This record gives sequence, C-alpha cells and structure tokens, in this order.
Amino acid sequence: MIKAIAIDDEPPALSVIESFCKKVDFIQLEKTFNRPSEGLKHLEKFPVDLLFLDINMPSMTGIDFYKSVKQNTMVIFTTAYSEFAVEGFNLQAVDYLLKPFTFDRFQQAVNKANEYFTLTHQKETGEQQFIYIRADYSLIKINSADILFIEGLDDYLKIHLQNQKPVVARLTMKAMLEKIPAKKFIRVHRSFIIPLQRIESVRNKMITIGGEEIPIGASYEKSFFESFKA
Repeated sequence: MIKAIAIDDEPPALSVIESFCKKVDFIQLEKTFNRPSEGLKHLEKFPVDLLFLDINMPSMTGIDFYKSVKQNTMVIFTTAYSEFAVEGFNLQAVDYLLKPFTFDRFQQAVNKANEYFTLTHQKETGEQQFIYIRADYSLIKINSADILFIEGLDDYLKIHLQNQKPVVARLTMKAMLEKIPAKKFIRVHRSFIIPLQRIESVRNKMITIGGEEIPIGASYEKSFFESFKA
C-alpha cells in the first residue's frame, strides 16, 4: 500500500484527488492540505511514499515545497499551467497531471508510481543484487556489483560503473545508502560512497578504485578502517 497526501490551495482540486484515490486499491490517501506549511509539518512527523502536489500555490510553489522535503518521496505534480512541466520532470517527478485531468489519466500516473514503488521495495533473497535509479526520465536497473564508486555532485549523484557510462541522478547520499547493500558499501567522504570489494589500495588516506583516487574524510576515517580491517 502506497501512503500519500495531497496538497493544493483549491479545495475542489483536493476533492477530485480524494475521489480518484478511493477508486485505486493500492493508494492510501492519508490527509489533504490546502496550506503547504501544514503539509510540511505533517511530513516531518509522518513521512509518506507519495505526494500529489499542486505547483502554482500563492504561499509556496509546489517546486519549492518538494525541494524542501527531506525524505525520499515520490511526487506527482498537478497544475493548470503546462509551462511548469519541464521543471517538474527535472525534479524526478513520477508524472505531471495537467488540470482538469480524467480518472484514466490519474490512473496512468499512479500506476507509474506503483511500478516504481514495487521495484524499489521488492525483497530479494540473499543480498540485494540490483538497485533502481530514476535518471534521464527512465527507471534504470543497475547491478550493484558493477558499481565502482558513487560521487556526490551538489544535488546530484554520479554512479561510476565498470565498463559502462556513469549514471547521473538527482538523489541524496542518504537515499542512495538506503538502496544499496549495507554490508558491501560504505561512505568514506561527504562526497563518496564505495564498495569495499572494489578497493585496490589504501595509502595516505587515499583509496584507489579503478585507477581513481578517492579521499577518506576525517569524520569517516574511523568507521572505514574498522570495516576495512574486518
């Protein structure tokens, strides 16, 4: 079951979403808000899996609202203005609903959310072999064994892969750590996560992987060497 909330400054729009959610058996719409500030306060105490979020609100735009959400939460933007579509998709939105939308179009959007939710939450036997990353408007399947290292670049991550082009995605380091096998990967710097099995050498607080040198941050040094020696 996907837990969701809806935020829109127009009550009739919230009523439509509420009505449509009742027709979908995998969406649990927990609350609706017509004030973004109240929605943010709710999310701090009660994280959800999905946001239905209007973009053009007077007190705070949906774009700014989503940027301020600390959790790794899916979003479906809703708006009457098509010019916001590109920016919405740049934020890795699951979909973008242009008002007024039909139930069929709504169902198409939530089906995308359900597919992504299922892929990212599926339980695999043994160690998790694959992760799923949303990048370039697609859901990309990555074998965790192919990862050389993960590099943080401001609001993006660059996933360096063996014999493949790197994958660049809008994702936080924290969210990435939740996706990858905890026993195989470790964060060694505010900007780097590495797989322990890929380490070629460690010298002068520098790790070499695939010919690249990765620094060990002072605050990560103790935990790294404890794991490296284990």
